[in-house]
Amino acid sequence: MKTLLMLIALWGALALTGQVGAQQSMTAPAAAEAAMPAAAAEIAATAAAEQATAATPVPDKGDVAWMMTATMLVILMTIPGLALFYGGMVRTKNMLSMLMKVFMTFSLVSVLWVVYGYSVAFSDGNPFFGGLSKMFLAGVDTSSLAGTFSKGVYLPEYAFIVFQLTFAAITPSLIVGAFAERVKFSAILLFMVIWFTLSYLPIARMVWFWAGPDAITDAASLEKVTATAGWLWAKGALDFAGGTVVHINAGIAGLVGALVIGKRIGYGREAMPPHSLTLTMIGASLLWVGWFGFNVGSNLESSAVAAMVMLNTQIATAMAALAWMFGEWIFRGKPTMLGAASGAISGLVTITPACGFVGPAGALVLGLVAGLVCLWAVTWLKHKLGYDDSLDVFGVHCIGGILGALGTGIFAAPALGGAGIYDYVANATSPEYSIARQFMIQLTGVITTVLWSGVVSFAAFKAVDVIVGLRVSEEQERAGLDESQHGERAYHM
Repeated sequence: MKTLLMLIALWGALALTGQVGAQQSMTAPAAAEAAMPAAAAEIAATAAAEQATAATPVPDKGDVAWMMTATMLVILMTIPGLALFYGGMVRTKNMLSMLMKVFMTFSLVSVLWVVYGYSVAFSDGNPFFGGLSKMFLAGVDTSSLAGTFSKGVYLPEYAFIVFQLTFAAITPSLIVGAFAERVKFSAILLFMVIWFTLSYLPIARMVWFWAGPDAITDAASLEKVTATAGWLWAKGALDFAGGTVVHINAGIAGLVGALVIGKRIGYGREAMPPHSLTLTMIGASLLWVGWFGFNVGSNLESSAVAAMVMLNTQIATAMAALAWMFGEWIFRGKPTMLGAASGAISGLVTITPACGFVGPAGALVLGLVAGLVCLWAVTWLKHKLGYDDSLDVFGVHCIGGILGALGTGIFAAPALGGAGIYDYVANATSPEYSIARQFMIQLTGVITTVLWSGVVSFAAFKAVDVIVGLRVSEEQERAGLDESQHGERAYHM
């Protein structure tokens, strides 16, 4: 009862307060009218602030978090992944030198990327080279944004820069496996500076540079974007994560290096088996895991397409490992760990340019073809041509990259389960797709990359040979590069 009386009293007080308030508002119209302009101004100011905020894109924290994770995965696939994969395949006396080449090439190019590499690849310029306006990342700060593949979706430019840095750094690191066990460390570093500047950066620009989707609103704006884009992008070349930019580019450089430098002493006469297939398997596994950062990260967004890329990467790799293993088992008598690991890498390479454009069925076909064709390349073709590509950089990366680039033109077709080509004017997938036309565009990209990288690589190797010399002496090569080049040993027995 007492509680009920308290509630009635409280209700009466509230009603009285409301009545008084109403009376006050009715008897003071002048005060209300005076307050209206100030209130309207406050509302207008708030609306203007909200409109300004809406006009400035805010990167999604999920996308940013994923891109930072993807960047770390690509670092993982290089150091320690690639270093251990390569290191396990050389002889014991050269293990440390291989680790050193990968580790320091990755470090060197990371620095060069910030100094001038990013600017040359991704700032305003011509279809082959950008300018130097962003040297040392001039003009970039925490408010700078980089576009993705969706209109209105952006990343912090720093996130894009460091992600692309890892691509720039792993690509030349791949090359060193082709002429392992016989090249001076100083020659490697000098070659990398020249090759990175004159081969990686122009190819990356030709394939990946454009103004972004928000610059395209109609046919006229698309024409302007195309006119300022990279040469191969403007032609319509598709390379989701680096089939041309990374793998063909590095693979042909490796072949040129192997031919210019010559064979290892005793090659073809002495046994040169891998010293630790355990380390090679661990390295291959780290590459497999890290490759999800490489491929899925190239979507630049955490989306349904990224999930498809992840699935495509996984199943193409697994299929290639199986294809290589069974092919080796049938034609060479036994399934080997080295073959299984090599098959997995061939699948990763081949699906790289296609992973965001093909469907799961296309990914399985590409994996099957990769495992069998790359096995043929590192056995029959290598033996037939007689070159000493120590760790099969050409047979896996260049051949696999070519298969993937050309296969993209076929299996990106919507009729075969692919994604087709997105029309940013209509903001929808284009209803027209010609396999023959896209295949020829892809072939143009392959030929351009082979010729460009091949010529630059040959010139760079010859220049390095004149300046510091390419090969170690016969005595140093027989002793091993660990001791002769670095004064250390990987193992103390």
